[in-house]
Amino acid sequence: MTLVTLTTDLGEQDYYAGALKGAILQQCPGAQLVDITHAIPSHDMVRGAFILKNAYPHFPEGSIHLVNVHNFYAAERRLLAILHQGHYFLGPDNGIFSLVFDQQPKQARILPDDGTGLLSHQEVLARAIAHLAGGTPLEELGEPLNSISERIHLRPVVSASQIRGTVVHVDKFENVIVNITRELFEQVRKGRNFALYFKRHEPITELSAQYCEVPMGEVLCLFNSAGYLEIAIHMGKAAGLLGLAVDDAVRIDFI
Repeated sequence: MTLVTLTTDLGEQDYYAGALKGAILQQCPGAQLVDITHAIPSHDMVRGAFILKNAYPHFPEGSIHLVNVHNFYAAERRLLAILHQGHYFLGPDNGIFSLVFDQQPKQARILPDDGTGLLSHQEVLARAIAHLAGGTPLEELGEPLNSISERIHLRPVVSASQIRGTVVHVDKFENVIVNITRELFEQVRKGRNFALYFKRHEPITELSAQYCEVPMGEVLCLFNSAGYLEIAIHMGKAAGLLGLAVDDAVRIDFI
């Protein structure tokens, strides 16, 4: 059985996600389809990449991950098949894969259409899924690609005593996730005390391991299961109550 995950900004209220699934099942009836999410905000590649990047490692190797975020149906957008760390990835070459991977993938192919332009993008991708499910090597799916399109995204700015980061995601509980990893935090911290500043609020100076380590309604910070810094409120909605949103700046001073 072929496992195919779907990460899209198609939503659930229209027929688009259903049509995509139908196209896949027409070409590969035995596929097991797993929705990672169809609720990515429209065209938000940063959010889509963040979710896929932190979801796909939990699937078995050999899984196929189809991503459809931002201008999926643009006629000029070439479609790619990629093999990276034992997983297959399919989607448009619009820069999203450069946000998912920490380095350029070594194995990438450009998926061909039928030469007439009559095949829709979802049909091209569904056909690629069927080929991979049938054991066709990636090398036979299309012409090789030396490098995928890159999208510049904000990385933390680091100095000897400070990290400046950015909010990259707000989850359904309104926990605020920052693009600072535990590894980077500890690397710069070197055992020192810290103060986490955001907006005009009082800084957070303690690192929690769990939400319940502070009283209900209190603000805290911790590293979540994906290893990213998170600002939260115990049993509360941090984003709304603290006025934090994607792209807001966060600063950590080490003392």
